[in-house]
Amino acid sequence: MAGKDVNTMKICPKVWKNGELVDWDNARIHVMSHVVNYGSSVFEGIRCYDTESGPAVFRLTEHMQRLVNSAKIYRMDSRFSRDEFCDGTVELIKESGLDECYIRPIIFRGLDEEKPAFGVNPFPNPIDSYIAIWQWGKYLGEEAIENGIDVCVSSWTRITSNSMPAMAKAGANYMNSQLIKMEALLGGFSEGIALDDRGYVSEGSGENLFVVNAGRLITPPLGASILPGITRDSVIQIAREMGIEVVETQIQRAALYLADEVFFTGTAAEISPIRSVDRITVGSGKRGPITAKLQEEFFNIVNGKRPAPFGADWLTYVNAEKKTAAA
Repeated sequence: MAGKDVNTMKICPKVWKNGELVDWDNARIHVMSHVVNYGSSVFEGIRCYDTESGPAVFRLTEHMQRLVNSAKIYRMDSRFSRDEFCDGTVELIKESGLDECYIRPIIFRGLDEEKPAFGVNPFPNPIDSYIAIWQWGKYLGEEAIENGIDVCVSSWTRITSNSMPAMAKAGANYMNSQLIKMEALLGGFSEGIALDDRGYVSEGSGENLFVVNAGRLITPPLGASILPGITRDSVIQIAREMGIEVVETQIQRAALYLADEVFFTGTAAEISPIRSVDRITVGSGKRGPITAKLQEEFFNIVNGKRPAPFGADWLTYVNAEKKTAAA
């Protein structure tokens, strides 16, 4: 079944809801659902790529494990296991007819219409699990992958991990992200970079960040108010296989201005170079050589043209029980 065309964006006409496929137009919730009023959701963003062996989902298991972990942190029992979410994703992609797509699984607290509860207390509310997919291009624009983007350091501080757990990919966290993103856009930038409560570099509104300096790859450490990004981890593994030194340490704001290269990573952003920060040119003002090499290796892996580093299996092929990337 081909995806429906909504404003030139192809969307799968079905949505996976609690283990069953329902029509896109019927995947609705009540306005008084707990998630609408209090932001009680956790979610993932995953990409499926069009390879020579058919559609393949990038690091599906790792993404779904993070989804389940996020739900556990917020005491949300989705009733579905990691593997069931993976199977539901593959089923939905087959149903969609899309060769490549963006995947959005989400777990949230809804509303029991027979015994409604309207307070902050989340426990009386039922928990629903959905997966939707659509065709989505480059998050920061097609030209961003090669030419880079202009960003600013946001005036908004990243949420601290002792107030909102950074390990969970929770919908409520993205209110903070929206403030960062809107400020950047209104200032004429493509994206914003948040600092943590101590003034060190944290991450973008929806991306992890890397700095290249003197041939070393530097990134904020886990635990420093950043989401443990799966693309971030992928880049670290690729870099280490390439023999590039990776350092996880605190980064001062001024280090962004003096870096040889800076780039974002994320499922949506993939690997996107940054050409200026606060209108100060980064390096030569274009994609640097290490960023370019990491991009090349990354896209070769996600497109099934070479295996993942150190013998890892990062692709789940939709139309076969098991496929491996070409050597």
